[in-house]
Amino acid sequence: MRTGTVGQNQSMPTDNAAAWDRHSAAYQAGAQLPTDVAHYGPDIGTEADFRLLGDLKGKRVLELGCGGAQCSIAFAKHGAIAIGVDFSSEQLAFARRLCDREAVKVELHHGDLADLAFVRAESIDLVFSAYAFGYVEDLGRVFRQVHRVLRPGSPLVFSLPHPAYDMIDDDSDQPLLIRRSYFDRTPIDYEWNGIAFTDYRHTISDIYMGLLRANYRVDAIVEPEPAGGGPKSQHWRETYKYVPRTLIIRARKEGM
Repeated sequence: MRTGTVGQNQSMPTDNAAAWDRHSAAYQAGAQLPTDVAHYGPDIGTEADFRLLGDLKGKRVLELGCGGAQCSIAFAKHGAIAIGVDFSSEQLAFARRLCDREAVKVELHHGDLADLAFVRAESIDLVFSAYAFGYVEDLGRVFRQVHRVLRPGSPLVFSLPHPAYDMIDDDSDQPLLIRRSYFDRTPIDYEWNGIAFTDYRHTISDIYMGLLRANYRVDAIVEPEPAGGGPKSQHWRETYKYVPRTLIIRARKEGM
C-alpha cells in the first residue's frame, strides 16, 4: 500500500524487490496482518465479508506476491494446498518463520510473479493476489501465465490500488484535490519510510481488456467502502471516505 512522499518519475524504475527487502521488517512489524482469513487491502473487509474464493478445502491455491504469507497461511488453515510466490527474499524469510510459528505448511517460491514454470499446466484451482499487481508493469504477461496454470473455469481473484485513487493528493489539507489525470499511465515513484518504490498505473479498462485478451471472463468487480468502526490501520487516510482505495476483481479462466 502506497504511503509517504510521491516524487517525480525517474528515468529508471525502482527495483521493487530490493525495496521490499529493505522494508520488510518494518512493514511486518506495523501491519499485523491476520492469518485466519484472507485480506484484500487497507481498512476494508476481508474474505469473510466478500466471499469471493469459495470453499478451499482440498484446493490447490497459488498466491502471487504472498509477502509474509498471511493469506496463504489462512488458505492452509481452511484445508487448501497453499503455494506462495514473492519477489522479495526478506518477505519470504519472514513467511517461513510465520509458517513455522503457525504450524502450517505453505510451499514458498522466490521469483517474479509471472515466472510460474514450476507449476504444471491446469493444476491450480485458485490464484489469489492482494495488492501485489501494482508493482507489475506488464500485467498481461501475468494474466497469461496464470491462465496456463489454472484449471478451466477456475478463478483468478486479485486486489490492487484503485486507479482512481492516484488522482487524489492524500497528503493535502484538501482531501479531494486532484493532482494527476486518471488517464496518466506513467509510473509513480514514491518513498515509504525513506525507501523508494515504483507503482505502475493500470486503468480499469486496461485491466478488463487485458483479462479478456488472455481469455478470462470477469464475473465480479468490487470497489469496497472503508470498513465501519474499529481501529484504523497505519495506512488510513481521510480520502478513503471519498475515493475508492482498493479495486477487487474476480475473473474465471475460459478455454484451454
